[in-house]
Amino acid sequence: MFVTFIRTVLLYLIVTVTFRVMGKRQLGELQPTELVITLLLSEIAALPMQDNDLPLISTVIPVLVLVGLEIIISFISLKSVKFRTALQGNSIIVIRDGKLDLKRLKQIRYTIDDILEALRQKDVFDISTVQYAIIETNGSISVMLKPEHQAVSRKDLKISAEDSGLPCAVIVDGRIIESDFEDCEMTKSGLKNLIKKNRVDVKNTLLMTVDKGKNTNIIRKDEK
Repeated sequence: MFVTFIRTVLLYLIVTVTFRVMGKRQLGELQPTELVITLLLSEIAALPMQDNDLPLISTVIPVLVLVGLEIIISFISLKSVKFRTALQGNSIIVIRDGKLDLKRLKQIRYTIDDILEALRQKDVFDISTVQYAIIETNGSISVMLKPEHQAVSRKDLKISAEDSGLPCAVIVDGRIIESDFEDCEMTKSGLKNLIKKNRVDVKNTLLMTVDKGKNTNIIRKDEK
C-alpha cells in the first residue's frame, strides 16, 4: 500500500511538471497534437498506478519523449506555416453576413444545431445579427456581430476614461500579500493608509483588492 502511495505521488508530480512545461491551455483550447499527447500521457501515467511490478522508468522515458516531441513540434510550427497548417488546419468562416456557408459546414462535419449551440454560448441567439462566424483550429467559434448590433463603447460616445489598471489582491484570508504591489502601484505605507481610511480589520478580511486609482473592494469574512 505504501509503495502504491509513493508511486502515485511521484507520477502525479511528473505529470504535473510535464503539463507545466507544455503550457497553460485549457482542454477546450488544445490543438489536435496537444490533445493527442495529453491523452497519451494520461494513459501512460495510469499504468504504473495499477501495476506495481511495472518499473517507473518505463513511464518516465515515454513521458520525456512525448514532452520532447511536443516541444519540437511547437518549435517547427513557429518556423513553418506549412507545417503548422498541416497539423492544425486553418480557421474556417462558416457565416458571412448572416448567411450560413453549408459547404464549409459539411467540410468540418458541423450540423446546424452545432452552430446554433456554439452561437448561444457566445450570447448570440439571432444568426441574422452575425457578420462573421469563424471556426478556429481548436474547434472554438469566434463571432463578429454586424455593426448595428455591436455594443457601444466609450470611444464611440467620445467619453474619455482613465485606465485604473488591473485590481490586485493586497489582503487574502487575513494576510497582507505584497507580491502584486508593483502592478497596482501600492506601497506598505499606502496600504496602511487605505486600511486606516476604510477601517479594515486585516485578520477579519477575506479579500481586499486595489487598483492604480486606489479604488478598493473589500470582502470581510463575516460577509461570506
